[in-house]
Amino acid sequence: MIRFIADSTCDLSDEILAKYNIGIAPLTINISGKEYKDRIDISPNEFYSMMESFEKNPTTSMPDPYEFVRLFEESKKNGYKQVLCICMSSGTSGSYQSAVIAKNEYISNNADAIEVYIVDSKSMSHGSGYLILKSIELMERGADFKEIIDFNEMYKTNVKHFLAVDDLNHLIRSGRLSNASAILGKLLKVKPIMSMRNGKGAIVAKERGRKRVLNHYVREYIKRVDERITSFIIIGYTSDITVATNLKRLFLAETNFTGEIFIMQMGVSVGTHVGLGAISMYFIEKDHLKTSLLKSELEKIIYNKDKLFENLKNRKQ
Repeated sequence: MIRFIADSTCDLSDEILAKYNIGIAPLTINISGKEYKDRIDISPNEFYSMMESFEKNPTTSMPDPYEFVRLFEESKKNGYKQVLCICMSSGTSGSYQSAVIAKNEYISNNADAIEVYIVDSKSMSHGSGYLILKSIELMERGADFKEIIDFNEMYKTNVKHFLAVDDLNHLIRSGRLSNASAILGKLLKVKPIMSMRNGKGAIVAKERGRKRVLNHYVREYIKRVDERITSFIIIGYTSDITVATNLKRLFLAETNFTGEIFIMQMGVSVGTHVGLGAISMYFIEKDHLKTSLLKSELEKIIYNKDKLFENLKNRKQ
């Protein structure tokens, strides 16, 4: 049996966490000198309703390694033989490092420790959540622990992120966006669209108005999607679910996608940095030639990924 674990930035819904018994190590949010454990002491709706009244921007800190150790021990107690822990990108959070410290401590203190593998997802928010759901899907089709690990390591940088925000100030204060980019955005009244590059957030486009942002998401999906592997899509939002439902409606009208589209709220830890009105989307994209890779190297990577995918595809349908 495989237990799946994540830090609280995976932003999967409570229903999904309960259905698959996914363990969560909470980040800590500091609001006006008071500390809250994400998903435990404060809910997203509570946080967003308070957000406009904050005098100072809240801050976040990584989970204590003990939170991961506790989950490893709990997993063994409940009969699990293996744990796959998928963490927020090490480029944006210390969660991955905290999990690695916890794993080393757990193994050194337990002669009969169960097997634990930690994935640096290179993702933010529902990006790591996407990998967890995909891993569960593969497990249910019969993939073993090694195959699921291989899938995560091979495909994690193919999880495509799009994130647009209403208020640039939160990204400035949290260091996720430069002052120069923010000033330009405000002057032009544009919404920056962010994605992940080398495990960190980066602005990849700018659009004027929310309608154009949503159209941008759909256009980029059509151009980039790996249809073989994208069996579901995640749409994320912070405070306004109507934007997410509008994106889903547009998506269904403009594409041939027939899989499930999840709409899930971004949690407190992520919301601290992106603010009210944020909208995101996640799917798996095709490999693209990168300037740092020779064509032969890319072809080898794609061949290995395709071979793994075909092996997994031939599992129980």
